[in-house]
Amino acid sequence: MIAMHRAAVIRLGAVLAASALAVTACGEAPEETDAGSEGDDFVGCMVTDEGGVDDKSFNETSHRGLVNAHDAGTISDVQVAESHSTADFEPNVSSMVSQECGLIVTVGFMLADATADAAESNPDERFAIVDFQYTDEDSGEPVTIDNVKPLVFNTHEAAFLAGYLAAGYSETGTVATWGGAKIPTVTIFMDGYYDGVQHYNEVHDADIEVLGWDKESQDGQFTDDFSNSSLAQQYSENLIQQGADVIMPVAGPIGESAAVAARDAGDVALIWVDTDGYESLPEYSDLILTSVVKGMDTAVEEAVEATADGEYSPDPFVGTLENEGVSIAPYHDFSGEIDDELAEEVAELEQQIIDGELEVQSDAAF
Repeated sequence: MIAMHRAAVIRLGAVLAASALAVTACGEAPEETDAGSEGDDFVGCMVTDEGGVDDKSFNETSHRGLVNAHDAGTISDVQVAESHSTADFEPNVSSMVSQECGLIVTVGFMLADATADAAESNPDERFAIVDFQYTDEDSGEPVTIDNVKPLVFNTHEAAFLAGYLAAGYSETGTVATWGGAKIPTVTIFMDGYYDGVQHYNEVHDADIEVLGWDKESQDGQFTDDFSNSSLAQQYSENLIQQGADVIMPVAGPIGESAAVAARDAGDVALIWVDTDGYESLPEYSDLILTSVVKGMDTAVEEAVEATADGEYSPDPFVGTLENEGVSIAPYHDFSGEIDDELAEEVAELEQQIIDGELEVQSDAAF
C-alpha cells in the first residue's frame, strides 16, 4: 500500500438533520426511511464530522447534495450517521458499510483516515470524501484510491475576489480574517483573501492592512477547533478594536460569533464562507457583504447521481470559478453600497481568473 499523508484531529461541524431522513449517533445502525421510487433502492449515505446537526455552513451544504438527489428521485433513500466525537468516525463509517450503501460520503478533512481504512478493507464499497485529497507522503503527489472519490475546492480563487471587494469597501483601511483550525481547507480561504487585498493595494496604490493572517509566513489567528464560540467572539472583538471593519471567519458554525461581535460594534461587515450567509444566517443577513461559496451540495449530488447511474469514478472533482464549483455570492443588501467601479473590477478579475489571465496561488490548492 502506498504511504499516504492523512489528517490531524480537527472538528469541522456536522450536518443538517431532515425530518424525512434518518440521522443516527455513533455505533447505531441508521434507520431506513421511505423515499421515492425512481432510485432503484440506491441508498446514499453520509458520515458527518463531530458537532451539531446544523452548522449553517460546511456539513449542512454537503448534506443538501444527498437531499437534492433524493428529492429528484435519483436515489431512494438517504442515511446519515452523526459523529459526536472523533472516536465516532471509525464505528460510524463501519455502520454505513453494513447498510449496503450505494455511495458513502464522508464529510471533511478529519474523516480521511477512517475513510481510507474502510475503503481498503471493503474494496467493493464506493466512497466519496468532501474536502480531502490523499497524497503520497514522500512526493506530495495525489494518490488515487480506486474506491474513494475526492470532492475538493479551489476556494482561494473566490476568496481572492472577496478580499479585493473587502479592501475596496473598507472605510478604516483594515480588514481581517481568522480560522477555526490551521488546516489546508481553512488556510486556502485565507490565502486567497490576503492576496485579493494585496492585489487591490497594487491596483489602487493603497495600503489596506490584513489582520489575522499573513500568507508569506503562513501564520495567523486560529481558535484551534470549531466549537469554541467564546474564543471566536473574543478574536472578532479584538480585530474590530484594532480597526477591522470587514471580517471573514473561516470556522464553520462558530463563524456566527463574528456576526455577534459585528452586530455589537456596528459598521462592521462580514464575509461568510461555504454557503451564502445571507440565506444560511438570516438573522445576520444585513451584515453579510458577500460569501465565498463552495458547491459542496453540487459535488455530492453529482457524485451520487453518477454512482447511481453506474458511472462511479475515483477521479477528483475540483471546484473552480470556471466550473462554478466555487463562487462569490451576490452583495444582497450591500448592492447599493458597492460602487459600480468596484463591482466591475471584481467581475473583471473573476473573468481573468477563469480565462487564465490572472493566476491565484495557494499551497493548499488542488
